[in-house]
Amino acid sequence: MARNPLVIDRREIMNARALFALTALLLVSGCAANIRGTVQLVDSRQQPIPNESPKGAVVNMINTKAAVEQASASASVDERGEFESPKDSIKPGVYKVEVSRIGYETQTETIEVGSFGKKVEFKLRKIDEAKRKSIKGATSDEDKIINPGEVNIQAPEM
Repeated sequence: MARNPLVIDRREIMNARALFALTALLLVSGCAANIRGTVQLVDSRQQPIPNESPKGAVVNMINTKAAVEQASASASVDERGEFESPKDSIKPGVYKVEVSRIGYETQTETIEVGSFGKKVEFKLRKIDEAKRKSIKGATSDEDKIINPGEVNIQAPEM
């Protein structure tokens, strides 16, 4: 008996529904919100610096709308210059992403992270030796002056 191609039996419908549900589950579970990206070290002309690895640069991710205890995550950059937020630390929202490394200018970018995450790229520019600040002992009374915002002073415990 020939089968009519326009007639769909119940098994085919159930198989199609199961396949759709499984595909949707895999998409949702495999694409959690995250922040990932790359960091490159460059000179003042934006050219890559040979023989210097961005490994050890720190990436701070601060959710600008979340409660303080849920607002931040951080990651380290690997030897390839790549980073990714820790698993389950990022929720969709607006984030301030800051990348810093000793000897390089800190870079900050504000991004919006959706349910599938966001990829960002940073280029950290090397600080010229002449512009670097060094810490040394005070040579005059003027060097001993502390300006507001430079120090976080805590009240003594009683």
